[in-house]
Amino acid sequence: MIVMLNGLLWLLRFAMGASIFSFFQVVACRLPIGESVVRGRSHCPGCGRVLTAAELIPCISYVVQGGKCRGCGGKIPVRYLGMELAGGAAFVWCCWFFGREQGGGLSGSGVISPAGLWGFLYLGILAMVALIDWDTRVIYDRFHIGIVLLGLAALWLFPEHGLADRLIGAAAVSVPMFVLALAVSGAFGGGDIKLMAASGFLLGWRAVVFAMFVGLLLGGIYCIGMLAAGRVSRKEQIAFGPFLALGLSASLFWGDAAVGWYLSLL
Repeated sequence: MIVMLNGLLWLLRFAMGASIFSFFQVVACRLPIGESVVRGRSHCPGCGRVLTAAELIPCISYVVQGGKCRGCGGKIPVRYLGMELAGGAAFVWCCWFFGREQGGGLSGSGVISPAGLWGFLYLGILAMVALIDWDTRVIYDRFHIGIVLLGLAALWLFPEHGLADRLIGAAAVSVPMFVLALAVSGAFGGGDIKLMAASGFLLGWRAVVFAMFVGLLLGGIYCIGMLAAGRVSRKEQIAFGPFLALGLSASLFWGDAAVGWYLSLL
């Protein structure tokens, strides 16, 4: 019975994460076109039909409907399902990862710890940044502000990273990016630079350096693949925000440990 109840708790956590990221998907779709993210019911972007409650169940509705709108039959982008699955997985992972220090493990009490919620919200912001930047090549300042606010909360949640560490982190990557952007036109966008500055304050210098390494690696692999396939030209610019977001997401959990391991080899 205890095992069953514990399993239901983790299923609830997954559902909560999927539901929250489903809303984040709405934000990512509406912000670029100027629609309110709090007013107006969810609707099909193709035919405009207002969706019913049965069509808004995270993950399940997409599968049951075969990835199509019930009204016009238009295809629903698979990234809607991907965002909801990612949200559920992120919530579960943050519950476990940040709950270990509190002795929660896989059977922790409560839905999520303050540190877990902090990490989940950061991942949510990064997900919205990645989606919007991929579509529009723009990263809104409101996301940078949100990250800075989470960084202030981290001063209390993770006191082992002091203010000096965070201020160095804010400059460690963003300042070189800014200098390079001045020297080479189009090297980095202002949104990318501010994203790394805000995230450096949140994560500290070690983690943000690791995030930049991962972002450059993933972005480089993507560009090489696209060039080889003839999908992009050498002069064409790509959205770098999604790759930075992936690097920052990984660095949230393993950045300090990875850089610490590397420094121990020197």
